[in-house]
Amino acid sequence: MDENNNEQKKKSFLDKVKENTEDELQILGTFVRLGVVVWSGFIITLNYVELPMIKKGQSGGDITFVASVFTGALATFGLTTSNSKQNPKSPETKKKEE
Repeated sequence: MDENNNEQKKKSFLDKVKENTEDELQILGTFVRLGVVVWSGFIITLNYVELPMIKKGQSGGDITFVASVFTGALATFGLTTSNSKQNPKSPETKKKEE
């Protein structure tokens, strides 16, 4: 019995990861993606909310990177942030049709 306990203690991190089933890894991946969505959504929200103790500059900061991470993380869940309205034809395409 002592040898059995020693073997369990000696297992490396990679051996423990290999033992995990595919379902467990899929659940972990979902939680990581969800964490990224929550984090980036929080940063974007902070850009638009004024907190009395935190003073922002006039520009408010550039959130382009965070917005792209947010959009990409949402896309992994099958969600898109585009408008559902159909865009009217731009003036350039109207000229080409005439």
